[in-house]
Amino acid sequence: MTVEPVPTPSAPPPAGPYSVAVRAGDWLVCAGQIALDPATGALIDGDAAAQTRQVLANLAAALADCGAGLSDVAKTTVFVTDLADWVAINGAYAEAFGDHRPARSTVQVAALPAGAKVEIEAWAHLGPGRAPGTAPG
Repeated sequence: MTVEPVPTPSAPPPAGPYSVAVRAGDWLVCAGQIALDPATGALIDGDAAAQTRQVLANLAAALADCGAGLSDVAKTTVFVTDLADWVAINGAYAEAFGDHRPARSTVQVAALPAGAKVEIEAWAHLGPGRAPGTAPG
C-alpha cells in the first residue's frame, strides 16, 4: 500500500515537515488540527468551545479538500490541555458531528502548539475506488 500526501489548500498549512492529510489505501489520515484561523495562521481567541469549533472547521476543510466529510470519520483523537474543559469541548464536538458518532479517544496533555487548548486528529474511510478530491458516492 502506498501512502501519499493529499493537497489541502483550504486547511491551515502544516507547521512542520508533515502533511495535513495522507491517503493510505481506502483511508484518509488527517494530522492534528488546532484552532488556527486559516486566513491569518494565528490561533483564534476564545474558550475551549470556540477553539473546538475552529479545530473541527479546519478538519472539515481538510476532509473536503480530499473528497470526504465529517460523516466519513471513523476515529478521532482529542488532545486537551485541561479535562475541566471537557463539557465545553464535548458540546462543540457533538454540534459538528451531529448524529454521527466516530470512535474517539481523549488525552490530557501538558501543552499544545501555539498555546492551543484543543487538538483533534482523524481517520476517515473513503472506500475502495474513491479518489482523493472526489465527492462521496
